[in-house]
Amino acid sequence: MATASSVKSLNGKRVAILVTDGFEQVELTGPKKALEDAGVQVDILSGTAGQVRGWNHDKPADSFKVDTVFDAANIDQYDAIVLPGGVQNSDTIRVLPAAQKLVKAINSAGKPIAVICHGGWLLVSSGLVKGKTMTSFASLKDDIINAGGNWVDKEVVKDGQLISSRQPDDIPAFNQQLIQALSA
Repeated sequence: MATASSVKSLNGKRVAILVTDGFEQVELTGPKKALEDAGVQVDILSGTAGQVRGWNHDKPADSFKVDTVFDAANIDQYDAIVLPGGVQNSDTIRVLPAAQKLVKAINSAGKPIAVICHGGWLLVSSGLVKGKTMTSFASLKDDIINAGGNWVDKEVVKDGQLISSRQPDDIPAFNQQLIQALSA
């Protein structure tokens, strides 16, 4: 977990979590809490204003306030992006040009992209996995390989600025790796 020195070093950092309705709720709330506990400002970005609704696997869960819409987001304000999974969310967000533009911009800036579970679909559709080693929920293995990536079955994988994990059980390791990347 975050130490006193990492908390101090993360004050002033800002992270965007990109989602649409149907994201796996714990894959947003777990990283969001860990980041905020470390002093990071966390914004929820989505394709439309208002609220987005999380899911607990296959059941509707809580709604969350959208801080900024994709089209209005200034990626220069952010130190990293987090991409939660959830099949519905990930299948929807992957084809949104504004979401693709944001992940491409943060990638070009060399800033961390932390993706968990099905969240990797946005990176596949954005052309950002070629030559990268990453993990995901097992059902994305073929998509990642077909996009030129190297898929591995590990709790957390860091390849350059890309951090990836497989599923909700991996959230503690995912959070630790993201906080380390932001502390660097």
